[in-house]
Formats: sequence, structure tokens, C-alpha cells
Amino acid sequence: MGRVGYPTEPLSTRAVVKHGVYAVIPPEGRVINVIPGFEGFESTILASPKLGASFVMIVSEVKPGAKTTTPWGGDGIETFVYFMDGEGELTVKIGDKKEVLKQGGYAFCPADKGLELFNESGKTLRVILYKQRYIPLKGVAMPAPVFGNINDVAEVTYAEMDNVFLKDFLPTNDIAFDFNFHILSFEPGACHPFIETHVQEHGAYVTEGEGIYTLGPDRIHVKKEDFLFMGAFTEQATYATGRGRFSYVYSKDFNRDVEL
Repeated sequence: MGRVGYPTEPLSTRAVVKHGVYAVIPPEGRVINVIPGFEGFESTILASPKLGASFVMIVSEVKPGAKTTTPWGGDGIETFVYFMDGEGELTVKIGDKKEVLKQGGYAFCPADKGLELFNESGKTLRVILYKQRYIPLKGVAMPAPVFGNINDVAEVTYAEMDNVFLKDFLPTNDIAFDFNFHILSFEPGACHPFIETHVQEHGAYVTEGEGIYTLGPDRIHVKKEDFLFMGAFTEQATYATGRGRFSYVYSKDFNRDVEL
């Protein structure tokens, strides 16, 4: 959780929560949530339907010996894990597939299987966990499990700008996938090419630097370790500030029509 003990100054927060529109949740105000089936995980649920999101995103500190005691997901729920930072190794099992992830590693688990995690390395690490209900397409098979490491993925320039860079975690040309994860990075002074307004939602975790984010009518200073939720049709864009890169890892739903 955040700070403990008596405060030394008047209570304040940088958090801003506008249900269904956007939220900025800094690390100082977070608490640990007990999630059944996760032993040795110190987890904070950052986004859920209670916030107005159609997905769940969690940040977890994974202690040595930590493990899931039951598969996470399945029965129509697809899941994803990203080994964001820390030392050691994370063992991931999806059905009969098992791989050991190092920092930067990730795994996608389709909705007909459950995700199992084990930290047998004796080191502490942090992960981003994500789940949402899969939207099937008639005549299209459910995607298979995916394992990878984002450190092996080459950066590409974003929107024809030579100071903004993008990395994709999952295939972008396979319509079987209904969400993806990306890392977007801005050099100092860089920005989005325009203020976006779209049907997709995002959950974004700032991994380095700082920026000024347009979120609806507001301009919010965000920085490393902040979490952002951006709801459907919320105006959004950023300028990178500070002396270094501004980067965040974020989710995006895509490849589906809107149900009525």
C-alpha cells in the first residue's frame, strides 16, 4: 500500500477519477487488494467495471515463491501478463505450454484456457495483469497462446514522426485478437499528432518520464508509476515534458464491431 504512519503534512492527492471518462491513479494512494488464487502477490486493482472500464488491469509485486493456486481466466475470459520490471524469472503455464519469462517477457492466454504463474527464482518482480471477456467472431478461430519478450521487438516510428516510437506485443494483422498491448514512447517535446477521440478504451501504466496529458477538458501532469484509464470517446493526447523519454505500456481493444 502507500504511506503508513501519521502524515507530516495536510492530506492531498494527485488522483483524479471521473467514472467512465478517465482516471489518473498515482502510486501514493493505492492499497493492496486480496485476490483469491494469488499467493505471494501484492496486487492493486487499477481498473475494473466499477471504474467504468470493460476490462480489469492489475499491478502486482510478485514475491519469491509466489504462485497462482488456480488458473486465472478461461470460461470466456482472456488474460495477459507482462513482466514489467524487477529481477528473477516468472514461469508461465497456459494449458500444456510452459515458458520462463525474463524482464520484458509477456504471455497472452486465450479465453478457453487459464493462466498460471509461478515465481521460483527467489527474486522479486512486478507484473501487469489484464483480463477481459473475449468477443468471438463467426467463422474465425480463437487465437492461440502467445509468448514473447518486448525487448526483442524493434521500435517503429509512430504516425510518421521521428521522435515518437511504438512497440506492439501481439499481432496487429490477425482479426482473431480483440485487444493488444503496446508501448508508446515520446522524446522530450514530442506529442501525439492530434487529439484522439475514439471508441477504444485504454489502460496505461507510465514506465518512465513525464508528460502533460489531455484527458477530456482537463490537462493533467502524469509521471512514472502513474496509471491512466481512458474511456471510450474521451479526448486524449500528450506532450512529453522533462529531460528524458516519456513512455507507457497500454491496452487497446480493437477488431470488433459495436454490439447493440
